Amino acid sequence: MKKNLSLLCVLGCFAQPVLAANISTLGSLAQPEFKLFSEDLGSALSYKPVTPPAPLGVTGFELGLEVTSTKMQNSALWSKATNGGSALNSMIVPKLHVFKGLPLNFDIGAFYSAVPSTNIKLYGGELRYAILEGGVALPAVGIRGALTKLSGVSQLAFSTKSLDVSISKGFAIFTPYAGLGSVWVDSTPNAASLVKETFRQNKIFAGGNLNFGLVNFALEYDKTGSAPSYSAKLGFRF
Repeated sequence: MKKNLSLLCVLGCFAQPVLAANISTLGSLAQPEFKLFSEDLGSALSYKPVTPPAPLGVTGFELGLEVTSTKMQNSALWSKATNGGSALNSMIVPKLHVFKGLPLNFDIGAFYSAVPSTNIKLYGGELRYAILEGGVALPAVGIRGALTKLSGVSQLAFSTKSLDVSISKGFAIFTPYAGLGSVWVDSTPNAASLVKETFRQNKIFAGGNLNFGLVNFALEYDKTGSAPSYSAKLGFRF
């Protein structure tokens, strides 16, 4: 019980309230500013796995409570895009995440998020295949395709697609992992003065997962584009 409370406290530290506002004045951005704003959103809202690539197995299922904090590289633009809202230094994205094991070393995952103090709602999912499922002597190696889609913001249609490869190796209850990939961003404004931005961002990530049986805890560092993100997940496996 004490361990579980400690893990929840760590998640709480990530999930501090953010003074933000609704995205409602995209038209106040110049086109180069809109591109930078979209790059920040791509870093913050693209898919974060926060799990090793080893497959869950056919009967495996995990429910996770997850929080990601992304350091915004162009924080002043948030104020212009939100009708004078506070500059946003870090975007906090809480998520409800589920994973399900499938036959043949496949796994699927999905999440839903509503970013506090904003009109940002986000959902997405992944399909992962373990090329190597891992074992005592061998690491696990997986390839993942994922997508995310923004909702709730009438002035912006925004989505990401990503592809990555990752590797992990378990040591008793601890499993470190790392990976790299690419993120493709589509950012379409509903503002007469702006046009769509489509671009690719490089992605690297590394993390570690502690497995306590029915409960697991993961921490992950991610750098998508130029912005770093830090994630924590408390998972429950059934």
